[in-house]
Amino acid sequence: MVTITERVRQLAPHWAVMLVVLFTSFALLESVVGPPPLWQSLVIAAAIAFGYPIVTRRLGVAPEVWQRE
Repeated sequence: MVTITERVRQLAPHWAVMLVVLFTSFALLESVVGPPPLWQSLVIAAAIAFGYPIVTRRLGVAPEVWQRE
């Protein structure tokens, strides 16, 4: 069993990368087409939040707590 401290230590860099990807995608979207409505922003945020762990698993860079057993 992984402790909370170890889990946070493993996930903190990935959370930071997800936030950078999120803010970068919003900045690019806003500069190209203007500010999106709230519902589109929520869809984009959900896609990044749920897609990032899948992509990291496929690339083999996911932390141990995200690995499927």
